[in-house]
Amino acid sequence: MWGGRFSEATDSFVAAFTASVGFDQRFARHDIQGSIAHATMLKECDILTADEVATIIDGLHQVLREIEAGEFSWSIALEDVHMNVESRLTDIIGAVGKKLHTGRSRNDQVATDIRLWLREEIDNIIELLIRLQSGLLDLADQHTDTIMPGFTHLQTAQPVSFGHHVMAWFEMLYRDTERLIDARPLVVPHSLARRSRLIVLSPLSYWVLKVFVKTRSMPSQIVILRLSSPPPLLF
Repeated sequence: MWGGRFSEATDSFVAAFTASVGFDQRFARHDIQGSIAHATMLKECDILTADEVATIIDGLHQVLREIEAGEFSWSIALEDVHMNVESRLTDIIGAVGKKLHTGRSRNDQVATDIRLWLREEIDNIIELLIRLQSGLLDLADQHTDTIMPGFTHLQTAQPVSFGHHVMAWFEMLYRDTERLIDARPLVVPHSLARRSRLIVLSPLSYWVLKVFVKTRSMPSQIVILRLSSPPPLLF
């Protein structure tokens, strides 16, 4: 990409060393989400026409389908996920695909993709933590009267309830969940995220969190969205 001043091609070792597509291709869906939002913004600013944006969005959806179907050909020569997606988009829809890059740089795309990916991963981890905590709650409830030796400083201590011991692990995971909830608004800053804490959960985890609210002291400012299908971009 940067070889305009050189008379020879880039050595294959250097190309592979400088390319990030081997690991940042996991951001493909988020990169396409950001590109759709960017194209929509360009239309609202009267930089692109409605027809151009519709063509770009259709092309991006096709690129995403190819990636999800495992039919997409990733190129080390194009360095990263952003250039791979943009190049394929241009192959599909022609020169109008190049207009998508108007008003932004790859640095913008890197920052946006990482934030969108992190937000989704936080939601996934929170949901998994809640499922695990739900199981621990059930296990603790079953063993309220099961006695086991407690331990302190690697020595046997007073007898304790196994259910009580299990709840110690519950509390550790609970703190992890709280930290993730606190971190989420910092990943994608937004007025809604600054005013409240937002979690997107499946119906099962929504029910589990309702149990938490009844049995634990959850922050009152949490906003829970109950969804039966994967959410769109919320902000």
